Amino acid sequence: MLTQPPAGPEVFDVHVRGTVFLDIVLTGLDDEPRLGTEVWTSGMGSCPGGIANMAVAAARLGLATSLSAAFSTDAYGRFCWQTLGEQEGVDLSTSYRVDDWHSPVTVSLAYGGDRAMVTHEHPAPVDEPEHVPAARSALVHLAAVPQPWVLRAREQGALVFADVGWDSSTQWNPDVLAGLEHCHAFLPNHVEAMRYTRTDSAEAAVAALAERVQVAVVTRGPDGAVAVDAGTGERAEVPGLRLEALDATGAGDVFGAGFLAGTLAGWSLADRLSFANLCAGLSVQQFGGSLSAPGWGDIADWWSHLRLGPRTSATSQLVRQYGFLDAVLRDHPPTRVAVRRATATLAVGNDLPTGPRPSF
Repeated sequence: MLTQPPAGPEVFDVHVRGTVFLDIVLTGLDDEPRLGTEVWTSGMGSCPGGIANMAVAAARLGLATSLSAAFSTDAYGRFCWQTLGEQEGVDLSTSYRVDDWHSPVTVSLAYGGDRAMVTHEHPAPVDEPEHVPAARSALVHLAAVPQPWVLRAREQGALVFADVGWDSSTQWNPDVLAGLEHCHAFLPNHVEAMRYTRTDSAEAAVAALAERVQVAVVTRGPDGAVAVDAGTGERAEVPGLRLEALDATGAGDVFGAGFLAGTLAGWSLADRLSFANLCAGLSVQQFGGSLSAPGWGDIADWWSHLRLGPRTSATSQLVRQYGFLDAVLRDHPPTRVAVRRATATLAVGNDLPTGPRPSF
């Protein structure tokens, strides 16, 4: 167990904790694989996944990000460790290395505008560190039993932003929502939100969730998102962006990081929702969950192309909706160094990724 305090800033912008997977993403499938057949794909990418999706997405938006997770000392674990710590600039002071344990692995199959995943994991044979660094916010996966580190983060003044994973039991136990009493915001997708609240629409689900948490957000994939801020009385709804989707892996995590960044910056609910939707939309155009997250250069390029491109009624509406980006990009000028993307080949040994940090 780690006993040293983190080496990062005195107060981080965001702290995340959970499981890091090695994600192997296969794209270009025409249909789902069937027993007795072999399916060939046109694309493949490897990158850190799981909680790493949130960490990288936040770091690429310029947030000082701390991650606490177990990393195996196998090749997969070393790849994830160096990708996150050296390439992406995520602080790993409260993360830890584990011998004689293989890294969790997820294979994501992207087709039909969505993805299906197959995961293999054994719990890490060590306890997570008790130390929780001071942070303005925390990104968590909601659980039925309150996680001690989440309670400590909240006691230290962090705003807690939560999402929830797929319930493989399909029972969708509403007791999971009891954990919302410790959260500032909850950001499930529409399927999860409707199942847990026993409602039949995203709008009904977000209304039900707004009775339990200050900020309720329900994402609807290509159809956008809807949100209610009970603290300010704001309600907002944004349509989906018509962007070509290559891989939806991690899009919800990227959305959450974008929404958190806008919250810390003090934006209106509508602007936070629009920005998060843009971040998620840009991410699905790339391979992989974590390394598909946009940097400020990607956001600036999209905004420039939109403003300078052909003007239609649809683009005119988007220019009005995203007009706040002019001021935001003045505060976050992109550099000329591009963010790195997932590649098919997993480096090993001395060929593990090194080099300069990507641009934010």
